[in-house]
Amino acid sequence: MFYYLCTVLTKRKGMKKFLLLAVIAIANIGLAMAQRTVAEIKFDKTVHDFGTFSEDDSTQKCTFTFTNTGNAPLVINQAVGSCGCTIPSYTKAPIKPGQKGEIKVTYKGRGRFPGHFKKTITVRTNGDPSMVRLFIQGDMTESKEE
Repeated sequence: MFYYLCTVLTKRKGMKKFLLLAVIAIANIGLAMAQRTVAEIKFDKTVHDFGTFSEDDSTQKCTFTFTNTGNAPLVINQAVGSCGCTIPSYTKAPIKPGQKGEIKVTYKGRGRFPGHFKKTITVRTNGDPSMVRLFIQGDMTESKEE
């Protein structure tokens, strides 16, 4: 069917040129898409729950692990906590395709209001997606000071 359609179209003047140019254009677009290099970030998890802990032991730490699933080096440009009590630290060196990296988060709840909390860490990269939000949460109980 495709062959028949092509032969009918090419019998008209100028259609051979048009068909040839269309095939070349489609091939170039496909080739360009195949050569696209991009870093891709994939986290093992995006939420960490500290559970219940006392204000006496208010410094809590966790680690978010990610993998570069793309075909270009991944760079973490920025990792920012939603407030001063949430302190992220991250891998500064480019992460090669297939390799893993870490974002370590420290929550310092001393002097904060006891109860449930949910904080955000915004991560910006050169990859896809360019922005990811990580979450930490937990319940801090009041200090048992007398």
